[in-house]
Amino acid sequence: MDSNRSRGSLAVPEQSIREACGETPLPEMGLIEQVWETDPIPADAIGDRASQALGSLPLDDLPAGGEIALGVGSRGIANLSTIVAGVVAEAHDRGYEPFVFPAMGSHGGATAAGQREMLNDLGVTEPAIECEIRSSMDVVEVGRTDERGVPVVADANAIEADAIVPINRIKPHTDFDGSIESGLSKMLVIGMGKQRGAKIAHDWAVDWSLRDMLPEITARLLAELPVVGGVAVLEDQRDETTHIEGIPPEGLLDREVELLERTYEIMPKIPFQDIDVLVLDRQGKDISGQGMDTNVIGRRPFAIQEPEPETPSIKRIYTRALTETTHGNAMGMGSADFVHRDLLAEVDMPTTLINALTASTTRGVRLPPAVETDRAGLVAALSTIGVVDPATVRVLRATDTMRLQRLYASTALVEEARDRDDLRVLEEPSPIRFESGAFTAPSPYERSASADTGGT
Repeated sequence: MDSNRSRGSLAVPEQSIREACGETPLPEMGLIEQVWETDPIPADAIGDRASQALGSLPLDDLPAGGEIALGVGSRGIANLSTIVAGVVAEAHDRGYEPFVFPAMGSHGGATAAGQREMLNDLGVTEPAIECEIRSSMDVVEVGRTDERGVPVVADANAIEADAIVPINRIKPHTDFDGSIESGLSKMLVIGMGKQRGAKIAHDWAVDWSLRDMLPEITARLLAELPVVGGVAVLEDQRDETTHIEGIPPEGLLDREVELLERTYEIMPKIPFQDIDVLVLDRQGKDISGQGMDTNVIGRRPFAIQEPEPETPSIKRIYTRALTETTHGNAMGMGSADFVHRDLLAEVDMPTTLINALTASTTRGVRLPPAVETDRAGLVAALSTIGVVDPATVRVLRATDTMRLQRLYASTALVEEARDRDDLRVLEEPSPIRFESGAFTAPSPYERSASADTGGT
């Protein structure tokens, strides 16, 4: 039997859902927009900023024609290809030989070909960046931590270079809170460690939290390897590049702490503390390491010995699909209460499970109940939160946990938005329309509002 048909057959038909739930009234939905003040880097200046970032690092001691290994990950970073190309151009201009190596742990199915394909899907190809990509899962042990004796490993190609420079976005991590979370240090420890290094780190993190592990192992890598610094990228609420900075090795840990604090201020968030039902059109590794950003949904059920975020409180989550770029990796789907059958059919379980095993987060890949239609998913979610009043129920639909500026919102949330300076109403609530059980309204990210006049 075809594997996709087999998984799809697990989905419960809409008729069965409606018979079990009875008459479940659906709210009307309008369109709202978050009002953000941002200052992104102009598109035509991003490459130059990236070049300047590399140029600020201590490169003068490198031999003429020396190799610089540039670590690039699997996240959906805005303008990633342009940023990498800018770094490459600066390296060439200074007479060095750069090459890119995938620094993404076990992603891409933990294969060299899979990791190269992930870079390709993110626009990081040899023609686009004008340098070689060396993809391998081979690692070399470069030392052990002092107290616990934890092996420290790194990409075999990278450690042979004359210099190593990770290029990564700094942002809050999905699995833990600390002074250093997702960024350059994590790329060095887990991304550059490939599948073996990622597995070692996550195994030890069960008893020795990543918040403590990352700084210690990063310091060891900086001492043992020719890391001449990193290129840090920050993104604003619209996921646009707002800052690019070269950080030298002697200040890398301290500066990363400072930049992380800034990212908490500019990261996109759901603009309500309490939600009854959240509908997400998609999830994926290019959106968040856990498919759905735990800092956005307020759920971290798979993180061992790590508390969940205090807000927001969301009673039910219904997720509709996987992104194409995630290549079937459904890490984090266990955070959903219901999923569409299309998501289930897109799951590549070997890739997903390898990622979960490496990260010791197997609960994050548990299969939620699957439904055949969007109407069934919404009815199932609403019917399990108590008595529903369409006028007061709080329902939100978002494209994903990165793209949160425009949101479909139920009547109660639209009315709340009218009284807030940080929100504006673009479209008045109207009945939800379906075609064969599917939402007819496009993703809110793609929606061209019919009344974008600053509020009603």
